[in-house]
Amino acid sequence: MSDIEQSKHNRAIIQASDYALLANQVIDEKTDAYIAGGTGNEITMRRNSDAFNAIELRPRTLVDCTKGTTRTSILNQAMRHPIMLAPVAAQRLVHADGEIATAQAANALDAGMILSTLSSQLLEDVASSTQSTKWFQLYFQSEQVDTLSLVRRAEVAGYQALVVTLDTPIQSISVGAQRLGFTLPDDAQPINLKKHGAASTVVLEADDSIIFQGMMREAPTWSDLTWLQANTSLPIIVKGVVHPKDIDRLLDMHINGLIISNHGGRALDSMPATLDLLPTIRAQVGDDFPLLLDGGVTSGYDVFKAIALGANAVCIGRLQIYALAVNGAQGVAHMLKLMRDELELCMALTGCPTIADINQDVIYSQGK
Repeated sequence: MSDIEQSKHNRAIIQASDYALLANQVIDEKTDAYIAGGTGNEITMRRNSDAFNAIELRPRTLVDCTKGTTRTSILNQAMRHPIMLAPVAAQRLVHADGEIATAQAANALDAGMILSTLSSQLLEDVASSTQSTKWFQLYFQSEQVDTLSLVRRAEVAGYQALVVTLDTPIQSISVGAQRLGFTLPDDAQPINLKKHGAASTVVLEADDSIIFQGMMREAPTWSDLTWLQANTSLPIIVKGVVHPKDIDRLLDMHINGLIISNHGGRALDSMPATLDLLPTIRAQVGDDFPLLLDGGVTSGYDVFKAIALGANAVCIGRLQIYALAVNGAQGVAHMLKLMRDELELCMALTGCPTIADINQDVIYSQGK
């Protein structure tokens, strides 16, 4: 991108969400459909954003905010603000430096980063690119030895927690991406899995289902999670579990935290918005349990609303990829800065000088 083009982009970016509007100018049509799309009829994806838009806030006045701060802590890990970068696979789809550029942005803005198992850059190289909080998102592999290899590499590289994604044992790309014939290019393949053994070939009988007897054959079970707990000293945060019975079981297992997620509308379609699930799950897990949220977060106002309803922090998915596509590490850092500014503005106008001050009292309810 030329200096003139970049100058035009900079003038066009006033809000963090502006990166989403500019990204389609630099991302090809097939890739854009893959990133932007949700599963099924994209009902869940729309619900995520609608839920944030439906929340109304009540301002407060005459509160001294001169000592205000967005600093917080999760799992006893200090954070400059409660905005983390969600695990997003194959970031070299939109930028040559991929996850390394994202890590550099996280380092510049003291933002926590969660690296995907399906990263297109080596997890060791990404870890060395940021001194901020960094967690490794883990997909169970078909062989335990391969899963354990990823865990050991993450431990040695300095990742401070494991985020185990459980809501997508199978996943289909969006209808739009399928219609355009999207395929993952060679330079965006999951490089951290290259040394693992090839997946075993599944032979299906004539009446077998490609989903039940095929794809789900190697899906993780509760015993896999128990095995993982026994084989790492890192805190384990589970992502994508929202059913109360499943959450009760996780609490009984002493899982260290949860990320309320519907995979940004890319898992089971017709799920509720994550924001709508948040208050009930917070009540179930108690006040002190680490609880994060993703899905539909596009502004500092959204971050504020999620915290008011019970989240300790939020994770930013698509928007980080759009910012990466527009201007690499600088774009992601700028997006984070704008989002933090929006959060601080919202805190100041609602009389909440610290993250701990944000609660449901700032949420307007009809008649209350």
